Amino acid sequence: MDERINLHDYEEAAREVLPGMVYDYYAGGAGDEISVRENVAAWGRVRLRPRVLVDVSRCDLSNTVLGVRVEMPVLTAPCAMNGLAHPEGELAVARAASGAGVIQVLSTLSTYSLEEVDAAAPGPRWFQLYAYRDWGLTRELVERAAAAGYGALCLTVDGSIPGVRERDVRNQLRVPPDLRVANFAHHMPDAPDGSALLKYVTDQFDPGLTWDSVERLRALSNLPLVLKGVLTAEDARLAVEHGAAGIVVSNHGGRQLDTAIATCDALSEVVDAVAGTAEIFVDGGIRRGTDVLKALAFGARAVLIGRPYLWALAVEGEAGVRRMLDLLREELRLAMALSGCPSVAEIVPERVLR
Repeated sequence: MDERINLHDYEEAAREVLPGMVYDYYAGGAGDEISVRENVAAWGRVRLRPRVLVDVSRCDLSNTVLGVRVEMPVLTAPCAMNGLAHPEGELAVARAASGAGVIQVLSTLSTYSLEEVDAAAPGPRWFQLYAYRDWGLTRELVERAAAAGYGALCLTVDGSIPGVRERDVRNQLRVPPDLRVANFAHHMPDAPDGSALLKYVTDQFDPGLTWDSVERLRALSNLPLVLKGVLTAEDARLAVEHGAAGIVVSNHGGRQLDTAIATCDALSEVVDAVAGTAEIFVDGGIRRGTDVLKALAFGARAVLIGRPYLWALAVEGEAGVRRMLDLLREELRLAMALSGCPSVAEIVPERVLR
C-alpha cells in the first residue's frame, strides 16, 4: 500500500527530502503567516448539507473551464521555480496534468521556458504573467504564449510589490546557480547565477499596475484574460467591466498581505458580485476533495492547487504529481457521492451551510 494516502502526507514527506531553505520558500508566507493558516482552516469551518437516496452509482467529475473540457474541476496553480523541487520541474507537472486531464497554469517564473513546457505534453494550459515596467517584455511574453498555443493569460494583480516573507529573509534565500528563470534567460545571458536573474525579473514588476494596464494588456492578444488575486466584490465588478473572462479568488497563498481575508471567506462575495458574467476560480488552502466540493457549491468553476503539487513533485517527481491528483480526484468523487451529487452540475449552493 502506498504510504501517502492524502495531500497532507506529501507535505510531511517533502519536508524530509527538501533542503530547509527550499521547503520554507514554498511553505512560507508573509508576516506571521496568519493568512497561510487561515486559507486551510476556513475550508474546514464550512459544513456540508448532504442529500440522500440519490443514485450515485456513477459520478461525473468533468466540467468545462473557459469552454475547455477538463476531467475534473482542478487546475495546477502557477508556482515559481518548480525546478527547486525536482530537476524536471514544470515539465513533470505538464505531463502529470496532461495525464489527469486538467489544465496547467504555468508561472512566468518557471525554470523551463513556456515553449519547453508546451512541448513536454499535450493538453490545455494557461500562461500566468505579471505586468512589467518594460512593456516590451510583457508584449514579448504574451506573443510567445499565443504562438505556443496557450489557451488563456492569467494576470497576477496582487504581486506588483513583493510581500515580505520572513522565512526567506532569515534563510537568505538563494537560487542555485544552475537554475534558470527560463523565460527571461536570453535577457541576461551572462547572469552569474539564478539569484541575479530572479532579482532582475522581480525588479521589473510594475508597481504602477492599474485597470488601464488591464485594458492595455487585453489589446495585445485575443486570448481570454483571467485576473488572479481578487478578493472583493468591488474589484470583481471592475474586472468584468474591464473585460476579464475569469477571476481567480486568491490571496497569493498568504504570501503577500498577511491577515488578508481567507479565499474561502471571499469566494461568495465575488461570485455574487459577478453574477455569472465571468467564470470564477479559487485557490488557497484546498487540501481535500470536500474542499473542492465546497468551492464549487459556493460558485467556483474550478479550483487551483499549488503547494500540494510542489510537495508531490519533490517526493516522487511526475509520478508524485499524478498520484496527488488521483488522490484528490477520488476524494472528490467520494464527497460527491456521499453528498448526493452525481455530477458537478448538481453541486449547488444548498449543499453547503452558509
